[in-house]
Amino acid sequence: MKTRIHAIAGFVAFIMIALFWTSTVLVEILGTYEAVATVKSLILLGMIVLIPAMAIVGATGMSLGAGRRDRLTKAKKTRMPLIAGNGILILVPAAFFLAARANAGVFDTWFYAVQALELVAGTANITMMGLNIRDGLMMTRRIRRAA
Repeated sequence: MKTRIHAIAGFVAFIMIALFWTSTVLVEILGTYEAVATVKSLILLGMIVLIPAMAIVGATGMSLGAGRRDRLTKAKKTRMPLIAGNGILILVPAAFFLAARANAGVFDTWFYAVQALELVAGTANITMMGLNIRDGLMMTRRIRRAA
């Protein structure tokens, strides 16, 4: 049961971050300033789902990985603090900053600099979370290692 909860929470978190990233890129390319402000506000609202999902993934992952010393578990345990730190130190503060600026109609150099940082940090988290999903699927034998 714990494995299933871990997998579902991880998938939800991964999808949420990918959705945030994709919606940001699309609205920046195709949207108006008002659309950017709406997306930034919705991303903040989405944190209500993302943050608990990440907490569940971390807690269940630590529990499931307790005592395990295999290569895949070590890789996942190495990536998780990077994912969490990236989220806590960069992505969450950036989301609040960007939503505040967008809602105030301030699309200046600072807005776009933080937006670029957020996209890079989001790409890093999507990549690391994708690797953790892949390794988790290998650990549960849902996929096999490449020959």
